[in-house]
Amino acid sequence: MSLRVLVAPDKFKGTLTAEQAAGAIVNGWWGARPQDEMEMLPITDGGDGFGDVVSNLIGAHECVTATVDAANRPVGACWWWQPELRVAVIEAARVIGLAMLPHHKFHPFELDTRGLGPVIQAAVAAGAQHIYIGIGGSATNDGGFGVARALGWRFFDDRDQLIEKWVKLNKLTRWLPPLDPILGVDFTVAVDVEIPLLGLNGATRIFGPQKGILPAQFPIAEAPLERLGLRAAELMGYDVAADAGCGAAGGLGFGLKVFLGAKLEPGFEIFARYSHIDAKLEKADVILTGEGMIDKQTLMGKGTGRLAQRCHALGKRCVGFGGMVEGAAKTQMADRLFHSVHDIAPSMTNPTEAKKNAAMWLERLANKVASDYDWS
Repeated sequence: MSLRVLVAPDKFKGTLTAEQAAGAIVNGWWGARPQDEMEMLPITDGGDGFGDVVSNLIGAHECVTATVDAANRPVGACWWWQPELRVAVIEAARVIGLAMLPHHKFHPFELDTRGLGPVIQAAVAAGAQHIYIGIGGSATNDGGFGVARALGWRFFDDRDQLIEKWVKLNKLTRWLPPLDPILGVDFTVAVDVEIPLLGLNGATRIFGPQKGILPAQFPIAEAPLERLGLRAAELMGYDVAADAGCGAAGGLGFGLKVFLGAKLEPGFEIFARYSHIDAKLEKADVILTGEGMIDKQTLMGKGTGRLAQRCHALGKRCVGFGGMVEGAAKTQMADRLFHSVHDIAPSMTNPTEAKKNAAMWLERLANKVASDYDWS
C-alpha cells in the first residue's frame, strides 16, 4: 500500500534549515518505502528561516540594506521584495539575530533592535504597502525600543532627558511620535510564540535566559518593559502588554504593535495562508514534521505544534522529529497531538557530534520510523 506523505519540518536551529531537514527526511523515508508519494513543504513560524520560506511562496526577490546588528555592528541585512504585490518580508533574525553574535561576548543589556529601523525604511521607500516582519530568533529584550527610536520616536525620563538605552526605560515618563511617521503601510508581525510581555510567562523570564539574562537580573530587565507597558496602557486605554504575542522576541511584538500599529499574527498562520497547507493536509495520509527542540514551547505557538494541532483536528497521523525532545514533552505530545515523537540522535551521542551530523541522524531516523511502524 502506498501512502501520500507530506514532509513539513521547521528549521533545526543552528544545524539544518527547514529545506535541508525536509530533504533528509525524504531520503530516509524513501529508502524504506520507495512506493510512497512524497511532497516537501518546509514550514516556518516566524523565526529563523521565515524570510526564505515566505519569499519563496510569494515569489519575492532578495534585497540587502546596510544597517547594524543587535550589538550595533555594521551588517548588510537581507530582506525580500515582491513588487507586483507591493509586499516586503523582513526577518529579524537576519538583522538582530542571536545567532549572528559571538557566544557570550555581549551582555543582553547592551543589545537592542535599532537595526530593524533602516530595513523597514528601505522597504517603505521601495513602495511596500504591506510589510511582514518575522521576529523570532532575536538577541534582544528591549520591547521594541531600539527600532522605535530608529524610526523617530523619542522617549523622555523623569528629568525630561532623552532616554538612549532601553535599560533606562524604568524612568520613562513620556514619548513623542516621529515628525515624519510612516503612513499608508500595513504591518503584520509574525510571532513564533503567543506569550505576553510581562510576568512569569513573559518575554524576560521565558526567553531571557537563552539570551544571557540571569535569573537574578530578571527584575532589572523587566522593569523597563513594565514602564513601557504602563505608558502604553495609559495611551491606548487597555493593557496591551497582556496581548498574546507581545512578549515575542523580547517584547519586539509589543513595540511593533504600539509604535507601528502592527497586527500580531502567529507566523505559522501566515505561512499556512500562502502555502495552502490545509488542502495539502486533507490529501496526506501521514505528515512528518520536526524542529531543533520539541518541548513545552512547542505548544506556545511554534510551527510544529500548530501543524500537529491541525493534523489532530483532521484525524491525520503526524510524526514529530526533534533534535532534542524534552522527556515530559515526548509523552505528553505523543498522547495529545502526535502519532509519535522521536529524538533524531541516540541518547548517548555527543551533542557536538549530533549537531555536526544532524542530517545523517535525521535521515536514519526517518528510515527507521518508515520501517518500524505499521502504516496500513
